[in-house]
Amino acid sequence: MEKNKSIAIIMLAMMVLVSACTSGGSESSDKLSLDYEKFTLDNGLDVVLHQDDSDPIVAVAIMIHAGSSREKPGRTGFAHFFEHMLFQRSENVPDGGFFKNIGEWGGTFNGGTWTDGTQYYEVVPKDALEKVLWMESDRMGFFINAVTLASLEGEKPVVQNEKRQNYDNRPYGHTRSVIAKAIYPEGHPYSWLTIGELEDLKNATLEDVKEFYEEWYGPNNATIVIAGDINPADVKTMVEKYFGEIPSRGTDTTMDPMPVSLDETKVIYYEDNFAKLPELRMTFPTVEQYHPDQWALDALGQILYDGKRAPLYKAVVEEAKLAPRIFAYNSSSELAGTFTLSVRANAGTDLDSVRMVINEALKTFDAEGFDIKDLDRIKAGLETDFYNGISSVLSKAFQLASYNEFAGSPDFIEKDIANIQAVTKDDVMRVFRKYVLDKNHVVTNFVPKGSPELAIQGAIAADIKEEAINEYGQSEVIEEEGNLTYTKTTSSFDRSVEPDFGETPLVNPPTIWTSETSNGIETYGVEVNELPLVNFSMRIEGGHYLDSPDKVGVANLLTDIMMEGTASKTPEELEDAIGQLGASINMFSSNEYIQISGNCLSRNFEETMNLVNEILLEPRWDQKEFDRIINQTLQSIKQRETNPNSVAQTVLAKKMYGEDHILSHPAIGYEETVSEITIEDLKEFYQNYFVPNLANFHIAGSVSQSRAMDALSRLTAEWQSKEVQLPEYTTPNVPQEPQVYFVDVPNAKQSVIIMSRFTVPSNDPAYNEIMVANEKLGAGTAGRLFQIMREEKQYTYGASSFPQRNVSVPGTITAFSSVKSSTTKDALATFKEIFAEYPDTYTEDDLQKTKTSLIKENARRFETLGRLLGILQNISTYGLPKNYIDQEQKTVTAATIESVQATANDYFDLSNYIFVIVGDKATQYDQLRVNGPGDPVLVDKYGQDVGVM
Repeated sequence: MEKNKSIAIIMLAMMVLVSACTSGGSESSDKLSLDYEKFTLDNGLDVVLHQDDSDPIVAVAIMIHAGSSREKPGRTGFAHFFEHMLFQRSENVPDGGFFKNIGEWGGTFNGGTWTDGTQYYEVVPKDALEKVLWMESDRMGFFINAVTLASLEGEKPVVQNEKRQNYDNRPYGHTRSVIAKAIYPEGHPYSWLTIGELEDLKNATLEDVKEFYEEWYGPNNATIVIAGDINPADVKTMVEKYFGEIPSRGTDTTMDPMPVSLDETKVIYYEDNFAKLPELRMTFPTVEQYHPDQWALDALGQILYDGKRAPLYKAVVEEAKLAPRIFAYNSSSELAGTFTLSVRANAGTDLDSVRMVINEALKTFDAEGFDIKDLDRIKAGLETDFYNGISSVLSKAFQLASYNEFAGSPDFIEKDIANIQAVTKDDVMRVFRKYVLDKNHVVTNFVPKGSPELAIQGAIAADIKEEAINEYGQSEVIEEEGNLTYTKTTSSFDRSVEPDFGETPLVNPPTIWTSETSNGIETYGVEVNELPLVNFSMRIEGGHYLDSPDKVGVANLLTDIMMEGTASKTPEELEDAIGQLGASINMFSSNEYIQISGNCLSRNFEETMNLVNEILLEPRWDQKEFDRIINQTLQSIKQRETNPNSVAQTVLAKKMYGEDHILSHPAIGYEETVSEITIEDLKEFYQNYFVPNLANFHIAGSVSQSRAMDALSRLTAEWQSKEVQLPEYTTPNVPQEPQVYFVDVPNAKQSVIIMSRFTVPSNDPAYNEIMVANEKLGAGTAGRLFQIMREEKQYTYGASSFPQRNVSVPGTITAFSSVKSSTTKDALATFKEIFAEYPDTYTEDDLQKTKTSLIKENARRFETLGRLLGILQNISTYGLPKNYIDQEQKTVTAATIESVQATANDYFDLSNYIFVIVGDKATQYDQLRVNGPGDPVLVDKYGQDVGVM
């Protein structure tokens, strides 16, 4: 699953994060670890328990030591495909149970596959723990007999759609594949991507499934971690019951590292159908994970690109002005590693010039080295990163599982911490010279289609197999299952009986305190002392809503320039001041507010807030940085125009709000408006609209109310309130017949379909009723949209619907999917059918599962500082009462079939929706004119009508 892939990336990032933890200042390294208990069952399954009773929830993470590196050539993508198969059914869990059950129990779940492993996880209220162990053990030991040719063939289109969505139908989507094939020799386990090749997937057989399961999915090749509000003795008994009788099988030995070297530098180019900007990547072979040089290589990446002093930033961005940003990073995996330099250059830039500047910068770095402050800054932030990395039971479970499975023990973190602490300036320079400087590497040039002249001279064209739009149709299911029967695996107890819920957990919502400064800053806080962390934010009403229609983009630029130094600090000095505290401070503009937010250790809260005060009260207005930000924004605008999802959102806003409403324009602006904005325009916006009486401050973490209010004392004394007249815009009425718009993206492998309408103000009680009614329509994998569009029809990788709150306009209800191009017409018809039938087919079972899910998920709503901050922001931004979650629960409890049907009839009638379809006009448009929900109007990427061509 690409949700899976995303989670896999998160897990890998967690491994990198925790491998870079330091004691930071006065803390000792033995405090930066997790308590756990580990034991191993007779069958070889490693079990790790971590007790944390701060919230009544439990995370279960299972890590299988088998990813795409365990595949055979010609069967690429199979580990990932097999992960998909394990979500279908097992001998005792019925078809669709893995998708439906967890959400209905108030939990969340997913899985992920990467080169070296596969993981599955659930986070549930603690009363569902035994149910989860029942399900997980069933697919580990009681799965294979339930696999049929029909289920195998039915899942193939889903994975094909995932590949189209995440690789084929987006800019630069083929980059990693080109690099992998160039840097690793044929047959190397890393020479193909986890997603694999569509042709290999098409040829997968039942025998392949069985072979992979028997070889790699034995308990002796896995770790299970159970973290949260548990009784260890009870959990041991459960684990022994459900997993203990599963026999060992297959392979459980690790593979030896397989690092590579290159005999020459390879230069490859590709004309990308979706790219607007030329991109250069330089990828060097390095070392495997936990090699002694890994930690210095990790630090090298940050030192080369991150910060105003970084040599690549200074050379490419500041001096040569060839790109708005540059990245450098080391990626060490189990068998091998790479070090990458990546630049997405300005439009029209010759990549020969980018490469030349990078090479000169690397030579300068070799001669001059770097300031030791940059290494110190990296280490200073790692204590904060460590605590952020264990702020949820799921992140703790991931950490314990990954260390146990890939480093041999959950407590390897202590060695990891020592290794990063030991990195010296000499180490960084040594690995730079050993692996990067003047070393052979792979250079990829991804240039806009039709602009091969931007690629490096002499580059060889990449060999990429482009899927035709109608290639790989729906699989022919040649097996009719009927009432499927098969011989069940013998068990010591009746596994067909689903366990009961445990004792209902007691949810204790945190106490919210509120206050207001004398100049009008409304303040909301929650004190939580589990970790020495603080998350905070300030929202100032307005944002893009206050932009002038002829200068769209000012608010967006303003938040960027305000982070570039203060009156008394250069951009570099501000960056250093934040970094030495191990803190992060960020600022952005949304449609209806501007936000500055921060994350820091509790002991550094006051100093971090001093910097926030300085940023807000003493902008630097640095002209050089302004010029850079303008260029950066212009390049971002160009790239947005090639992203089908961004195009769909832009056109939807244009048609939802109408030409005269400011929110019909993208907050980032247009090339023509941004090009004309001056720094004086930003100063004017700041003077007119940055006022405390439009501001709300939110804080969650290990800080008392008194400390929080004291930290606002300077803002209270120096930030003067004044009356601001917010503009008034008319929100268009909901259409009485469907309005359908089509945007042409030639050769698109998928069509993006989005539909939406306005509903009610965000603080209207009816908003909660819409939320309840939407739960079984499209709120998750148990919703009808997902179950029918993906599981039954195989049109898409996912489909969903969701309500959304707004400040100045009514809320919305939106449905979304990305479907295979050739199914666009049928997918639209299916959307219509699902929505039309929903009210009359809503059942008592739907209602009860909705109530169970929405009530039980309350156990997860207060777990992290980020979630708590979100609650405070909802209260202040949308004018909700402090007990709005209680009000939501009352709406859930009071819901009836009749009330849900009435809400669905009022708000789920697609004749009141605006549709946007982004896809290939040549193959899809004409049939939609005949068969779609309305006569589609052809528009450009900004929603302007272009007529039928």
